[in-house]
Amino acid sequence: MQQLAMEMNQAETAFLSPIGTGKRRYSLRWFTPVEEVDLCGHATLASAKVLYESKYCDGTEVEFETRSGVLTARFDGHGGITLEFPNEKVDEIKDPQVLEAVAKAMTCPDSCIEWIGETRFDYFVHLSKEEHVRGFEADMNAIAHLGRRGTMITAQATESQDIDYVARFFAPQLGIPEDPVTGSAHCSLGPYWANKLDKDSVKGFQASKRGGQVDVTIQGDRVKLEGGAIITMKGELKVLVL
Repeated sequence: MQQLAMEMNQAETAFLSPIGTGKRRYSLRWFTPVEEVDLCGHATLASAKVLYESKYCDGTEVEFETRSGVLTARFDGHGGITLEFPNEKVDEIKDPQVLEAVAKAMTCPDSCIEWIGETRFDYFVHLSKEEHVRGFEADMNAIAHLGRRGTMITAQATESQDIDYVARFFAPQLGIPEDPVTGSAHCSLGPYWANKLDKDSVKGFQASKRGGQVDVTIQGDRVKLEGGAIITMKGELKVLVL
């Protein structure tokens, strides 16, 4: 699977296999071009879309057994998909050496950094203005040497009333210089901004070159990520076994 993911050379390649005789539960694993990861949103969304459109799931719900537990995808019948993921809390970093290392990896002045935290996967950097996030020029070498899965930067959205926060995500050491949209990151971003803004639901925009919106609803220790997907290609993969 890892070799196939390397050949595909996408941010994530998802691998599905059915569990049992029904069409309601599948094993799901995610691989970057470099290694397997514990949680991925957009590859789960794509997997759910393919299963639904190809009639490989019964009804309006499918479950995935993953390295992050059981994840659920629900279909509204009009192209919308809701993923139920774990609420990934953001913790304060108390080690001054780690704080200094993360701050140095940022290419913006210290004055634009509001706060630095961490999730179980990534570093989390809150910047003071939306323009700092959108205009951020990442030092990929510095970020790669931080030693976590990735680094996300975020700020409150001020340029549009339809968006609550903006974010970007970098994981160059995993072969993903900048991820277009990172569902697993919004499992932390959504609850963080919901708490800041005193809301139960928030809308985030990932300001990569491709960009994408993620609507997040917080329900205790779970979050619901709402979005959609379009199947652009179908084909056959021929694998030579020696």
